[in-house]
Amino acid sequence: MVVTGCTAAYAQADSVQKPVDSIRARPRFKGPLPFLDSVAHATAVREKFESDSLAMLYVQAPDPNRTNMFVDSILKANAYKGDHYFSLSIKARIKQGYGHTRPSRDIWVIAIIIILLLFASGLNIFSSKDMSNVFQSFYNRKSSAQAGKEDSPINFWTFVGLFLLFGFTCGLFLYLLTTGYYKVYYTIAGFQLFATLSLIIIALFASKFLILKFLGFVFNINKLVTDYISALSLTYFNITFVFLPVALCFSLISDKFIPFLLVLTLLFVVVIFIWQYLRSSVSIISNFRFHKFYLFIYLCALEFCPILILIKALDIGFR
Repeated sequence: MVVTGCTAAYAQADSVQKPVDSIRARPRFKGPLPFLDSVAHATAVREKFESDSLAMLYVQAPDPNRTNMFVDSILKANAYKGDHYFSLSIKARIKQGYGHTRPSRDIWVIAIIIILLLFASGLNIFSSKDMSNVFQSFYNRKSSAQAGKEDSPINFWTFVGLFLLFGFTCGLFLYLLTTGYYKVYYTIAGFQLFATLSLIIIALFASKFLILKFLGFVFNINKLVTDYISALSLTYFNITFVFLPVALCFSLISDKFIPFLLVLTLLFVVVIFIWQYLRSSVSIISNFRFHKFYLFIYLCALEFCPILILIKALDIGFR
């Protein structure tokens, strides 16, 4: 049965509203139907089936409980899946690349810096006059010239405390410089490397002072050597108060600012060395007449060579 156009729609609506049941209209017989009646009955059943099928597809409202495939497809493609929007596609242009691993620094370094700062604060509290003389020796030439005399600018225990502060501060600075900036790896690492570097520096400079005292005893120039050691120690102690804030900045700032920090540190160390060490040393040596070749040998043997050997051993030369 083929219908077209609007007529098909009206015909379908009528078949739904007033269906003609040709099967019920005919009288029922208890016996078998004749051949023509059976054909008419089959035709009527087929017509009813087609009219009911067309009504279900085109006229009757859909089942509200039926799954809406269109809505399901939209939700499946665009709905939030609970993965923090990482799976959503971004149509805008984005810059893609490889990430960089951010190096993490040791937590114990901050604890060591805090301990060193507290130790320096304790020295300032219990030996405020001696600490003031150490700082004034950089500006006041008279305070520096008093080194080695009976009224020495610092007493023995303050000297020991500042010497320990100098050793551990330089050890921490070398540890951050070698492992944090130059990325040099040794057989030991971490706190053990820091303690080893600090003890090496303390032993190295203590040996240097003992050798100077021994030379003063051998050549009978104890007064000159004592004045020189005092000027040398005041220079080291002033450098300590440069390395301490530098080590703090070293452990906190980004790697890209470290070269500028090293240049600034080198500048301060050179200024302190020239202004205090050379000024005091020249004034001390000028009062004692000896051949300048001996001075050259001393500077190479006890001043420059140990530092160069330490730099070579740590592999922290300029790269």
